Amino acid sequence: MTSSSNGGHGEAVYEYQEEYVRNSRGMKLFSCAWVPKGNTPPKAVVFLCHGYAVECSVMMRGTGERLASAGFAVYGLDYEGHGRSDGLRGYVPDFHALVADCDAFFVSKATATHSRSGRRFLLGESMGGAVAILLHRARPDFWSGAVLVAPMCKIADDMKPHPVVVNILKAMTGIIPTWKIVPTKDVVDCAHRLQEKRDEIRGNPYCYKGKPRLKTALELLKVSLDIEANLLHQVTLPFLIVHGGADKVTDPSVSELMYQSAASQDKTLKLYPGMWHALTFGESPDNIHTVFHDIISWLDQRTEDWSEIEQKARHDDQQQLHGNK
Repeated sequence: MTSSSNGGHGEAVYEYQEEYVRNSRGMKLFSCAWVPKGNTPPKAVVFLCHGYAVECSVMMRGTGERLASAGFAVYGLDYEGHGRSDGLRGYVPDFHALVADCDAFFVSKATATHSRSGRRFLLGESMGGAVAILLHRARPDFWSGAVLVAPMCKIADDMKPHPVVVNILKAMTGIIPTWKIVPTKDVVDCAHRLQEKRDEIRGNPYCYKGKPRLKTALELLKVSLDIEANLLHQVTLPFLIVHGGADKVTDPSVSELMYQSAASQDKTLKLYPGMWHALTFGESPDNIHTVFHDIISWLDQRTEDWSEIEQKARHDDQQQLHGNK
């Protein structure tokens, strides 16, 4: 499916596209894209990694539209068990298989989509931030940078089950991995400041609203512990972290730890006092505008810098070529 949009007024500036792809396990995965119209290639390509229990085409539509209107090509993929993709709703049996699905799809689109700068970025929200970090680990030199929105580097202590409960649940994983029995606070209420946004999520048929399934909760906990303990200092790509200071779902202090400990030479952290977890969807319009202004400015600066470097390299090559004649 392909449709055009104008971002609200005037001539259409991007096209919205949908397709299904198959992963290595034969499952159909839903993908969507917002691609700038016209003959001019996009500034760069951005790949969306959505959060737990949500999806790309509705929940991240605002992100896709804003970035495409700013000149970027944007691609998203619904994970197994999420959105319109195959799989048991809200079930993540293997987090690393989920990452491998994203890697295969994103790399295929990155190599097929020509951009002016040749640059490709990841944008991960919440659990998608963990996906982005693991994608970077899989291909350390492939990605040009990452935008991490309230990344799941550590699940906030208030959202975790008690350690005794965790031990009991671990023992039950092999018996009832898909059961929706993990005791936790309502993520929708904890993540989204505005009631109308909570209502919108609960009315979205592509979002999972039940309690976390046993294996899913343990996979998320295991990955977040691995990232916190072992991976933060291994991050080398340029990154921007945006995190709400009042986030009750993922811990902003761990974003600060990532900023301090990552090996990246180009790293930026923006903490927004009083903002909650869902920075690109659940906040007031003014707050959302502020967050996207920072994200797009960061992306613009890195695509413009790269373009200048490329232009200088071409100029130097031409000068050398003429000098050898």
